[in-house]
Amino acid sequence: MTWSDIVLATLKENGLRLVAYVPDNILAPLVSGAATDDHFISVGATREDEAVGIVTGAYMAGLRGVVMMQTSGFALIANALATLVVPYQIPAILIVSERGVMGEFNVGQALVARTLRPTLDTLGIVHHTLAEASTLRFVLDSSIKQAFTTQAPVALILSPLLTGGNPAARAQLL
Repeated sequence: MTWSDIVLATLKENGLRLVAYVPDNILAPLVSGAATDDHFISVGATREDEAVGIVTGAYMAGLRGVVMMQTSGFALIANALATLVVPYQIPAILIVSERGVMGEFNVGQALVARTLRPTLDTLGIVHHTLAEASTLRFVLDSSIKQAFTTQAPVALILSPLLTGGNPAARAQLL
């Protein structure tokens, strides 16, 4: 199984049906996989904070969901996390494709990459970097279960070591 197959299977096993996302090259296999699987309800958002709002509202209505975004999009959601998700104990599952590292050509991505983990730490949001296929299912499954049990968000950062990174960034390096 590919890393994206493992992620989608684990989301499904944990009853997550709603996938709210902002498109990204790295997330493409997850987004297209969810769109073609009848288990999932896929919703494209125009902004990452909108995706957080969609998943939060769905949770309040009894539907489990996940937000998918790239690193730079994370910069848009700090307010939504600090004023909605964290204080109202919403178990938001955030999957963030890590950009801005390992040869990234986009300066904006690199700047946000340096603030991603410190921001999560400041907000008290548990986060894990998913870098190895051998531990992917365990970390993802355990994190989702903990989020819903403790009613707290979790961020799962997809390392380029797992995904292969941004194809455009690799092309720039050649």
